[in-house]
Amino acid sequence: MTPDPTPHAATTPHRSPGTEHRTEETPHATPDEERTTPHEERGSPDTERPATTPDAERLAATSDEERLARAALTRIVEPGDEHAGRWLRRYGATGFLHRLRHPTAADHRARTDTDHPPHDTADFPGTGAKRVDGWRRRAATAEPRRDLDTATRHGTRLVIPGDTEWPRQLDDLGDTRPIGLWLRGPADLRAWALRSVALVGARACTPYGAHMATTLASGLAERGWVVVSGAAFGIDGAAHRGALAAQGATIAVLACGVDVPYPRGHAGLIGRIAEQGLLVGELPPGSHPTPSRFILRNRVIAALTRGTVVVEAQYRSGSLVTARNAHRLGRHTMGVPGAVTSGLSAGVHELLRGEATLVTDADEVIELVGAMGQLAPTRRGPVLPRDLLDPHTAHILEALPAGRPTPTPQIADRAAATPDDTLAKLYELHALGFVERQGDGWRLTNSPPEGTNARRGGA
Repeated sequence: MTPDPTPHAATTPHRSPGTEHRTEETPHATPDEERTTPHEERGSPDTERPATTPDAERLAATSDEERLARAALTRIVEPGDEHAGRWLRRYGATGFLHRLRHPTAADHRARTDTDHPPHDTADFPGTGAKRVDGWRRRAATAEPRRDLDTATRHGTRLVIPGDTEWPRQLDDLGDTRPIGLWLRGPADLRAWALRSVALVGARACTPYGAHMATTLASGLAERGWVVVSGAAFGIDGAAHRGALAAQGATIAVLACGVDVPYPRGHAGLIGRIAEQGLLVGELPPGSHPTPSRFILRNRVIAALTRGTVVVEAQYRSGSLVTARNAHRLGRHTMGVPGAVTSGLSAGVHELLRGEATLVTDADEVIELVGAMGQLAPTRRGPVLPRDLLDPHTAHILEALPAGRPTPTPQIADRAAATPDDTLAKLYELHALGFVERQGDGWRLTNSPPEGTNARRGGA
């Protein structure tokens, strides 16, 4: 029997993790989780252990059967299949797999009745017969032990609900929750996902979009946040590279097996992520991507992270699917604005008109997804020398006409002030470099005074 994989040592980013997802605060154990009892520490076969009880042996066997069943189901069922999720919830992984491999007599009679072919099956009422037949064909050829052995040889592991490394925020997906996750990399998925942000966007991005994705990712990584994306060309790749360049943490959620580098042009990048970060996939070793798997992969990105940032997306974009999934799950949805003349920003702008929040840098992202009190700095324009003058002095300066020297009494009349007060303020302004004397009159200097942080003028 394949032993329960033990939780890997948590490899956290170089900043300490922050608060957990709301789903972590009130975890709800599922029946699958209650049957799973992962070991708390790794030990060699020679390590002295207390004698096991029959109950402990039964639980260990159940855990091993559950892992094998879920490994098989990741090859049998397509990601995000709600029908399969419903039966998995009802029967458990081992029960669901048993019913696929061993149809009941009533189900067999219904399927062999050529005069009245069934629309669904006796074993799985409400689920189409074609769908169930597809499950059963794949169940007949599934070899979960072989998949687990192949995964071990390639440094890959399977994490299932109930494992210490399983991120419980994925339970928010309901019946579309992943059956299990195949992981490749040294990091602990649950620990990293607690402090993570998704950065997604167009594959055919502009230089502006690539720059913004790289800048956002590196800024988040420098502040101890994990950057999650899909390893695709364009924005995804720029986000991963930005995090890696900052010596930060990044997770790539793939639409294929974690041992299959896709796209091929990102084989080097995916290899770096496997060494420095983490590769995550719902599909078993050797599985290749399909268009529908890319779309379904996006729900995992949305559920895994605290928020999703979209950097460039057209009206029809998978990135918008990720953002809307995040919004539906109660996560933060954010967008980076672009040029209104750019079609690659049109989808983002439509998102910003609805449920998304506009962000322009890492500080603004963290203000939304971070802990209470982590506010972005106040933004304002530069402070000009005139801004530092006290109100009365500034009023005298405003009364001075441009171009020609003006006598003090005339300036006093324009400012509605006494000549003595006006003269005192004019000498003050002269000392600060705002005005100069010419004969009996005063005029503005040709060059403005240099800026300083000192408060100008008397009370």
